[in-house]
Amino acid sequence: MNGNFTFHNPTKLHFGEKAMEALAGELKNYGPVVQLSYGGGSIKKNGIYDQVVAALESAGKTVVEDGGVMSNPTLERMLEGAAKAKANNVDLILAVGGGSTIDYAKAVSVSAWCEEDPWEKYYVRFEEPSCRIIPVGSVLTMVGTGSEMNGGNVISNHKANIKVGKVFGPAVYPKFSILNPRFTFTVPRRQMVAGFFDIMSHILEQYFSGTDDNTSDYIAEGLMRSLVVSSRKALENPEDYEARSNIMWTATWALNTLIAMGKTTDWEVHMIGHAVGALTDATHGMTLSAVSLPYYRLIKPFGLNKFARFAVNVWGIAADGKGDEQLADEGLAALEAWMREIGVAMNITELGATEEMIPKIADATFLLDGGYKQLTRDEVISILRESL
Repeated sequence: MNGNFTFHNPTKLHFGEKAMEALAGELKNYGPVVQLSYGGGSIKKNGIYDQVVAALESAGKTVVEDGGVMSNPTLERMLEGAAKAKANNVDLILAVGGGSTIDYAKAVSVSAWCEEDPWEKYYVRFEEPSCRIIPVGSVLTMVGTGSEMNGGNVISNHKANIKVGKVFGPAVYPKFSILNPRFTFTVPRRQMVAGFFDIMSHILEQYFSGTDDNTSDYIAEGLMRSLVVSSRKALENPEDYEARSNIMWTATWALNTLIAMGKTTDWEVHMIGHAVGALTDATHGMTLSAVSLPYYRLIKPFGLNKFARFAVNVWGIAADGKGDEQLADEGLAALEAWMREIGVAMNITELGATEEMIPKIADATFLLDGGYKQLTRDEVISILRESL
């Protein structure tokens, strides 16, 4: 393990069937006004909203309603939420939902009191906040992004046709997160499996990089094996508590920065996926699944040893008598088989992308250098065409 690093994750997690019991105690640490951010209203149907409001009322909080956060939060919606937070001088933003809602809450938290243009400051210049940050807490209802224990957030700017991720430092991490696996039981199947692949993609982005013998990669392999086993159980029975709790825990550890320690990371699949999402507004996990295999097949020769290791250590493929090339191909075939088994999008056409969109998607794709190969624009176009 050759890298130098500092690991600091300040988020407090409350996990399990009784996790909600901790919410009232956490609320006591903040002032009287809480902005309650949530999505399209499913939490009102499944009873989670009532539980959260009861905790807020018992803590004597004034609630500022902020519902209707979309699955791909837009700049316009974020600025509305920021204006609301500032006008009400809120003391805490409580995000109840999945990664999009928590992402949105973080963006609002650093934008409400920002005297500059938040888009330019955070998503163009990628600066850290220099203003008052409103604390964020979360109640997680859908797994995938890991946003409950990191500083990441993604905002779509439809006018510019781009979708940009910004990873803030620990000051913006949720102060606390409530993780009750039962809250994920009612997530629609398509959203559930999109979350499964989002988790897998987060791990792969950090795994397929570096050449040293790195402890972080061993942890990543264990997380991937756990995800595959539990995803199959959850598909058979969405209310399998053990499976859903394992998936929830895996999602959190997949992107709380632990498995990135001591190594480089890739993230090019996410850059392409974000660009597809900016043009199509498709579900994030599905944009990742649609472009992953063409991307990994392209970079495979540049990280062949790791792809061979992936086959053996994640998928249990016997190495006897096989070279790295064959093992790498069998590992990617195993990944593809699992993707088809769980039912994720296998091409961008089914997400609404067309041949005519490809140049715009390529133009909206950030080219990173942390993986085994830095792509050219032409290579991005090649991947997108193979993904049609």
